[in-house]
Amino acid sequence: MNADVITELRKVNKMTLNVEHEEPREPLLSVDDLHVWYELRRFGFGRAGNVKAVDGVSFELAEGETVAVVGESGCGKSSLMKTILGLNIPTSGEVVFDGKNLAHLNNNDMRSYRFEVGYVQQDPYSALAPFMNIGQILEEPLIISGVKDRAERLERIRRVMGEVKLHPVEDFLTKFPHMLSGGQQQRVVIARAMILEPKLIVADEPVSMLDASVRVEILKLLHALQEKYHLTVIYITHDLSTVKYFSARIFVMYAGNLIEKAETRRLLENPLHPYTMALLAATSDPDSRNADSFKDVPPGEPPSLVNPPAGCRFHPRCAKAIAGLCDEKKPLDFEPEPGHFVACWLYQPK
Repeated sequence: MNADVITELRKVNKMTLNVEHEEPREPLLSVDDLHVWYELRRFGFGRAGNVKAVDGVSFELAEGETVAVVGESGCGKSSLMKTILGLNIPTSGEVVFDGKNLAHLNNNDMRSYRFEVGYVQQDPYSALAPFMNIGQILEEPLIISGVKDRAERLERIRRVMGEVKLHPVEDFLTKFPHMLSGGQQQRVVIARAMILEPKLIVADEPVSMLDASVRVEILKLLHALQEKYHLTVIYITHDLSTVKYFSARIFVMYAGNLIEKAETRRLLENPLHPYTMALLAATSDPDSRNADSFKDVPPGEPPSLVNPPAGCRFHPRCAKAIAGLCDEKKPLDFEPEPGHFVACWLYQPK
């Protein structure tokens, strides 16, 4: 990554750090002891266990807050995201949005809820219907939501296309997805997520399919939209090298559990959980001065979510595990320093 790209990323980082010190606000989204288990069947007959994709997750997000949920593939990030979007039914626990428990919503209320939540997919090409032009793709949500005046629909389409920097608008309206670059396709996906003026945006790996220089532009665009409309944003990713330039807080997820939660700068400068330390050690850094740093990653593989280990789920790979404790009892959410939570027995009060 060249010096210009690093400079732009640092500019975004400075803007983000200003968000971290705002006064606490009422939660827009509250997730309480959420469990999402998928039933397994043996050859279609009889139960063969459950995949415990999300297993006791709790957090709150304030209106206008941006957080990143990070972790390796298979840790439960996508299952958590789909449950927040209303696509998965929780096995137990609650998801409360703006005072409304999703489990208690009828079909009409759930439909209204989905109008308040935008979704930015990872692969923009797969997310866009190849047989529809850009105008049709952006008009469809407005038609479904009941905007009957075609002139109003076109006005809103033109406005959101301008906001995501698809210029000139008239040229893009009649183009099909295959005629656009990857960055332009992702701008269309963001425009579609914004077209109904949502309160919450869930962005699932929104820059992982893009070139490095385009990633900067997309992150800057998302940050600008978040500030302009005071959006709450959940940024799902496994890439900590981009998290620090966009999110005010980081939630680290491992094997279906949230194991560490803190402000972005605090977590990156002082990670507490051994898994978070390992995740940071394995992260590529765009700063060439750190290219030769030693990468200390733990041995082994993440555990099976069908039969996860007892106690702390990271203990089989952890060099600091305490015998008779980490392998037997699930750690509590300790707070070694204000606002920094970690589920690790190493930080139990003395």
